[in-house]
Amino acid sequence: MNNAAKQLSAAAKNLSTADRLELVETLLDSLDAPDPAIDRQWAKEAEDRLAAYRRGEIKAASLESVVAKYKPA
Repeated sequence: MNNAAKQLSAAAKNLSTADRLELVETLLDSLDAPDPAIDRQWAKEAEDRLAAYRRGEIKAASLESVVAKYKPA
């Protein structure tokens, strides 16, 4: 961490809890900028999966089976 970041961090620690939370959310949002290349890749993946489903190459899973798969034991 450079000097400017250390100073900002020290100053942020003096903020109220609510202000620190808002600052964190703002910083995280700034890292979550859309990436058109990734969006295009996901769109193509979705189109490919839908086409495979329509051709009968893959089957749909029920909501219950998906939830059960990821439900904590």
